[in-house]
Amino acid sequence: MESALNQLISKTLTRMSCAVAMGLGLLAVSGMARADDAQPNSEPCDAPWDAKTIYQGGEVVSYAGRNYTAAYWTQGNAPDLNSGDGNTGQPWRVGQTCNAVANVASGNPDANFSPATLQFLKKNTGLDGEQWNNIMKLINKPEQDSLQWTKYYGYCQNIHDDRGYTIGIFGATTGGSNDTGPDGPELFKTFDALSGAKIPSAEGGLTRIGAHGKMSGSILKISDSSKTFCSKVKAQQNNPTWREAMWRTFYNVDIQYSVQQARQRGFDSALTIGSFVDTALNQGADGGGDSLKALLARSGDSPNEKTFMTRFYAERAKVVDTHDYNTSPNGKNRVKQWSKLMDQGETDLKNADAAIVKVTNWQLH
Repeated sequence: MESALNQLISKTLTRMSCAVAMGLGLLAVSGMARADDAQPNSEPCDAPWDAKTIYQGGEVVSYAGRNYTAAYWTQGNAPDLNSGDGNTGQPWRVGQTCNAVANVASGNPDANFSPATLQFLKKNTGLDGEQWNNIMKLINKPEQDSLQWTKYYGYCQNIHDDRGYTIGIFGATTGGSNDTGPDGPELFKTFDALSGAKIPSAEGGLTRIGAHGKMSGSILKISDSSKTFCSKVKAQQNNPTWREAMWRTFYNVDIQYSVQQARQRGFDSALTIGSFVDTALNQGADGGGDSLKALLARSGDSPNEKTFMTRFYAERAKVVDTHDYNTSPNGKNRVKQWSKLMDQGETDLKNADAAIVKVTNWQLH
């Protein structure tokens, strides 16, 4: 799943990060700081602009710390060089400056999951809502340049990587010449099953969201236009059945294997499980090449979790920016998030909000 993905998403109601709010409060109290010491108000950054992606009018992207809105159909036009205010004729309209890690909710992380999903994850992984919430923040930073992962259940984009459409919080794909074993069909079949189908199918799941397509071998061929299909997927953002199907499929495709591999080595920390899930999602779980399975085989057999994971991170760093897994240096920064947390002793991912904000505060390219 390529990290430079793009999506039109709803703006958050909160416009200022906690750090900025505290800074302004301190300035008001002291009266001694210079005006130029204050940080400007900033909104969360939307998905980063990608030169290969076609954008329709109204879609929002981020570029170099600022959000931009497409004025009309555009592709390959860098927002900073092809934008203006209002009706200037440029393909992009200038928005506000943005902060990729702003507005991270500090409330009850269990609220980001349904009770059924929480129970399912706890039973099958041993991790609670806080731990999974933190794992998803770490995964979503290099995928969408945001820690607000719950905004991406309705994500849909064809990034023209010959994998078909990329969908949802774990990047399920419909398949193509570069992905002949996609997980998108399983997502739609699971959605159909959870919606009550007696004989669930991927086509049935498509029908339920008002989309059209059919299976061609292992690939789900979508017959709708890109705009139509993605609008149908985006409409499922707050559908509880869709969200449950997303997690069940995510578990079957990436999480289950990752947990098994951790446990059979005697490891059970949230950080190790999350590291394995991130690798499986990004590079494949049990395939060949540089999949999670392949990297584990190269990482030795130390029974000491920190020793093993140090080797694992080193092995992953060698390949994470190759084969379209990530755009360099995003991949290495992706791995560093996890290794830095290990070095800091944040292995249980509990009470780790500040540490996660710090390790994810890097520029996505």
